[in-house]
Amino acid sequence: MIVECAATLDQPENPNDLRLIDVVLIGKRPDNLGLAVQLVELKRWSTVTRVEAATAELVRVPGMKDAKKHPAVQLREYYELFTGARGPLSGLTFECGGFAYLHNATDESVRPLTDLGAPTGAYARVYTNDGRDRLISDLRRHFAEEGGASAAEILIRGMNLRNTPLLDAMIMSRGEDTVFTLRGAQQQAAEDILDTASRILGDRKQPALVRDERRVVFLVTGGAGTGKSAIGLQVKAKLEAEGRTVKYASGSRAFNGAMQEHVGYGDREFKESFTYFSSFVTPPDPPLDVLICDEAHRLRDRSTNRFWQPQQQGTQPQVDELLDASRVTVFFLDESQTVRPNEVGTVRLIEDAAKRRGAELVRYKLREQFRCGGSDAYVRWVRAVLGLSEEEPEVWTPDGLMHIEVVDSPEELERIIRAEALAGASARMVAGYCWPWTKPQGEEKRLEADVRIRGWHRPWNADSEGFCENGAPPSKIWSVHPAGIDQIGCVYTAQGLEWDWCGLIMGDDMVRRDGRWVFRRGKERKDPETGVKRVLERGSFDPRVRVSSLTDDDFARCVRHAYHVLMTRASRATVLYSTDEETQTYLKDLVGEIQIHGLRPTWENLPPEARVSHLPRPRRGGSRSRKRKRRAQPGQKPLF
Repeated sequence: MIVECAATLDQPENPNDLRLIDVVLIGKRPDNLGLAVQLVELKRWSTVTRVEAATAELVRVPGMKDAKKHPAVQLREYYELFTGARGPLSGLTFECGGFAYLHNATDESVRPLTDLGAPTGAYARVYTNDGRDRLISDLRRHFAEEGGASAAEILIRGMNLRNTPLLDAMIMSRGEDTVFTLRGAQQQAAEDILDTASRILGDRKQPALVRDERRVVFLVTGGAGTGKSAIGLQVKAKLEAEGRTVKYASGSRAFNGAMQEHVGYGDREFKESFTYFSSFVTPPDPPLDVLICDEAHRLRDRSTNRFWQPQQQGTQPQVDELLDASRVTVFFLDESQTVRPNEVGTVRLIEDAAKRRGAELVRYKLREQFRCGGSDAYVRWVRAVLGLSEEEPEVWTPDGLMHIEVVDSPEELERIIRAEALAGASARMVAGYCWPWTKPQGEEKRLEADVRIRGWHRPWNADSEGFCENGAPPSKIWSVHPAGIDQIGCVYTAQGLEWDWCGLIMGDDMVRRDGRWVFRRGKERKDPETGVKRVLERGSFDPRVRVSSLTDDDFARCVRHAYHVLMTRASRATVLYSTDEETQTYLKDLVGEIQIHGLRPTWENLPPEARVSHLPRPRRGGSRSRKRKRRAQPGQKPLF
């Protein structure tokens, strides 16, 4: 059962114009196990009268000012859209019908809807409370007992709610021409960037006599999972295919490291295309054609590095360095993901920088999100729970797209995450930065079990550039390396990435007290025997965030944003545990009783269509032709 299902993949400019079917029932036919669909229009009407004696296409409903369409007329419109070329099941063979259900009415009170002159067709059946048994009997005639979950997965994928993970999509495309299919505002932004680049940069084969010296800045904002990286990588691939000079910059070592490791780029090949915000202290000469800046909320005030000589340090704002580096600059930004005090990337910062440089600024805002199983309800719930929106947090209502549960111990959380990873899902454990972080010890690079909750002790991901004892991967590839399941990640190694299942340990930096969130900075002590740092007072141990120079409001903002990032890393299920008893009770109350009904998306419970294993890492450093273009195969489903 899909509630409020879009009748078509087309995205109207005005979200209020979106055509939503109240309910779509989908399953397998009992005779041949083919796809079967029923479109349902729900009405609370108790009585109706006809507007015209000859036809029932318009009726009057007591208490409503204007005449209303017969439900079958609405269903006819939805039927034509749903079964048309832009419907979510386009290209597939399926049986489709429809009916209206008036649960407050009796057959006699809405007789005009079924009498002579009423609309007819596969979508024109009407059931009332009197006909509930007949409705159930008819549904059993339309649908087989088994196969509903498989059929639902096909529809969900057709609606683009299940998307191929970003890194898997990059493996498919190998960076030559992407397999991302952009929609709505995503496609508009990508097309405008490419069109503008073409006009500003000119024809490479026939250069203009006078070069166009204009500079253009694109600013694309949107929350987690709105497709910002998909747009950027699509634009990058197309520009490279045209022979343009383009770089893809990020402020995240974890994102770049995961991209290189998982997609299989060689070191030289990776550096040709991907880089960091801090790489442009000295601007390239000539400037790049296009510079794409992903996760621009992680921009720093200045480009600095403790290993650089004084003359190598940046002397102007980092955003100005990026604007000087190219003729067309594209920023992708989400202000709700700033997690460090020195991350200064905001809309205002980029607007002011563009104005200083005399560059034209073009803005786009992405609203539709595709992370967290495509569940807008889950994203809104997370923001309300963390106090990042004006909405009051409510008890979570399972929606079939995203699953959440609160467990009683870290042992139980680890058992769930390991079981899913072993079964074939991607899964990781992460935590708030609430314990000291010890560097690898000794020649063997032993990892200290810093994350300690009673008798349960586990190490953070390795603070190392190379592999450590027992094959523990370096932090920049922890998120994608198989051995990463043995360590606990944090916001800095998880940001920008996703897994099927994410187990999150909330520490004592953000606890619930007297109906509000309280934020705490931790204090450490040295173990007298080992010299290893341990917790003295519980709270945040993030060295960049817990400093006394940071105001309480800024400290709270960084901690909230960190947990927002960590709670939105899963595409199917989030498992929560809090080290604080009062916070644990609060989370349990908000998540409510877990009513499974087959919806818990364990690998075992998933239908075969949903068991999509993540692609193996290809051989590193394979050859790549930038000019070769690849097209998605006919019938290939959109990924973004």
